[in-house]
Amino acid sequence: MTSKNTSKKPVGVIGAGSFGMAIANILAQNSEVLLYARDPEVINKIATNKEHRGQKVHTNITATGDLSYIANTCDILFPIVPSSAFREMMQQLSPYLHPYHILIHGTKGLDIELGEGETLDNIKILNRENVKTMSEVIMDESVVIRVGCLAGPNLAKELAAGQPAATVVASHYNEVIEAGQHLLRNDFFQVYGNQDLIGIELAGVLKNIIAIASGILSGLNLGENAKGLLISRGMIEMIYLGKAMGGDVEAFVGLAGIGDLVATCNSTLSRNFTVGNRLAKGETLTDIIASMDEVAEGVNTIKIAKKIIDYHKVRAPITEALYEVLFEGLPVEKAIQLLMRYPYNVDIDFL
Repeated sequence: MTSKNTSKKPVGVIGAGSFGMAIANILAQNSEVLLYARDPEVINKIATNKEHRGQKVHTNITATGDLSYIANTCDILFPIVPSSAFREMMQQLSPYLHPYHILIHGTKGLDIELGEGETLDNIKILNRENVKTMSEVIMDESVVIRVGCLAGPNLAKELAAGQPAATVVASHYNEVIEAGQHLLRNDFFQVYGNQDLIGIELAGVLKNIIAIASGILSGLNLGENAKGLLISRGMIEMIYLGKAMGGDVEAFVGLAGIGDLVATCNSTLSRNFTVGNRLAKGETLTDIIASMDEVAEGVNTIKIAKKIIDYHKVRAPITEALYEVLFEGLPVEKAIQLLMRYPYNVDIDFL
């Protein structure tokens, strides 16, 4: 199953977080890799120790802090940075990009466009025009057309350990899907393709909400029956929200949807699961976020999703309950009681 990159050009990864590092190591099995990091200490550590974030760094990986160098050297780039920094990163990278570049991002978050003086907290509602996926940010900020994303049950620590896993490369362009498969696939990492780029992106984003709820159930020791109920109801809610934002149902019932949802709702390796788990045990959201060295995208996604729910009148009680727990002081126990009394009737025609 292993393939080799026949091109002599390296592949670029932008972002040296745990997931970016894991993807760089996978790519390095088939190609030379340039890894961009902002912090000079990280670059020096990778060069000197060949280790970062507890992961060994493949000998085919070279770290750099020069975006122009990575763009001019690599035709294919994998940007993997938090959604809150993604647009700024693209603005810095954009002057060095050309239409021949292929960008396949690995960021499971959303970007919002706000007017002067507006913040995510003070704006009342958001419609789809104000909310952008990372592929849309790439196309907003650059001349790149051939864009894709990675999504699936891809816990970085397990990828780093070489445990069997799979991902989806989604793009409107077969060329992008084939490039991602060619570069990433190995004997322990399968790569599937999907042309519903927006749907696959949204599946990866929205599952983070349900993962926080699953962490809460785990922190309260409420059992597997409750988790099964949450995951099944959460999947329906993801589909409702995803369709309101332009995704198709099929994206949510595959690897990037139900596959990723099950993995993140059952793993202490998930940052979003960890947020919920710690909340249930009495910690404040402020303290949890301050103590985490990487972003739990689901927290910001809940804020965005709540405003989309209000605008589109989508039925999403789990998301609404989590919003009240995280930002309005609703006790977790009270939220669970309200959800248990919620009348769930799935609209099959809508799905």
